[in-house]
Amino acid sequence: MTGANGQLGNEMRIVAKGSTDRYIFTDVSQQEGVETTFLDITDLDAIRAMVREHDVQAIVNCAAWTNVDAAEAPENRALVEKLNATAPENLAKAMKEVGGWLIQISTDYVFGKEPYNTPCRPDQQGTPTGVYGETKRMGEERIIKTFTQASPDPSKGGESGFIIIRTAWLYSEFGKNFCKTMLQLTATKPQLKVVFDQCGTPTYALDLARAIQVILSKPVQGIYHFSNEGVCSWYDFTQMIARIAGHKDCDIQPCYSTEYPSPVKRPAYSVLDKRSIREAFGVEVPYWVDSLEKCIANIKEHEMVNGK
Repeated sequence: MTGANGQLGNEMRIVAKGSTDRYIFTDVSQQEGVETTFLDITDLDAIRAMVREHDVQAIVNCAAWTNVDAAEAPENRALVEKLNATAPENLAKAMKEVGGWLIQISTDYVFGKEPYNTPCRPDQQGTPTGVYGETKRMGEERIIKTFTQASPDPSKGGESGFIIIRTAWLYSEFGKNFCKTMLQLTATKPQLKVVFDQCGTPTYALDLARAIQVILSKPVQGIYHFSNEGVCSWYDFTQMIARIAGHKDCDIQPCYSTEYPSPVKRPAYSVLDKRSIREAFGVEVPYWVDSLEKCIANIKEHEMVNGK
C-alpha cells in the first residue's frame, strides 16, 4: 500500500490488523511509532523491484498531491502531474506485468464544471475545474489505458485489473483535515463563517478503508464511488461537528464561496452515486452523521490517552 502515512493509509493500518493478508505499508516519509517501507512511486523500476521481491498481488494507492490550492501554482504543475498521473500509471504497469490488481483512490474533483444537481455517476463524464481534478482524471485515464491495451508479452501476467474508487471530503483522526480543524476553531473562536453553497458528502476514512478491504477479497474491475451516505454543505458539516463536540459558544454563520476567493473553483455539487459499489461488493455505506459521531469520539479518546 502506498501513502501509508496519510489519513486513509493510517486507517488501512487499523483494518489490516484484523486481516489474514500480508500488507506492506510504503511511503516517502517516516511516521513515529509505525513501520514504513520507503517507496518512490514516481520510480517505475523501484516499484517493479518491490513487487517482485514481495510477490505483491495488489496495490492500494493512497498517495497523491492533495493540496488543491497549491496545485494551481505554475511552478507546481509538473510535480502535481507526476504524482497524480504518472505515478498511478507506473503502478498500473507494474501490476499488469505480474497479473495483479491496482486499487486507485480518486476524487470528486474530477467533476464540478457543470451545474450538477443529482448524484454524480461513475460513468459520468468528468469536468474538473482545476489542476488537482484534472491531474487526478489523467491518472484514471492512464490506468484504464494501461490495463486495457494488449500486453506485448502474452506469457506475462494472468488475471489483473484496476479498481478506481472516487471519494470526497475525507476526514479521520489522523493528519490535518476539515473535521479536526473545525473541532479546534469551534472550541476557540467566538464566530465562524463557513460556505453553504458547496454541497457533497463527508467520508470517514475508516469507512473507506473497510470498504477497500472487502473489495480486495473479490475484485471486480471498474470505476466506483464511495463516500458516506447523505448530503450536506460545509456549513452543515461544521454545525454538526460543533453540535457533536458540545461546542455551543461559537456562532457559526453561513456564507457564499465568493466571500473566500480561491485559486481554484471547487465543485458546487459533488454528491457521489454509490449504487454500483453496493451492488458489486455489498459494502456498507454508513450515514455521514453516524460516522462523524464515531470519529469525534475516537479523536476525544485519543486526546484523553495522550493527555491533551
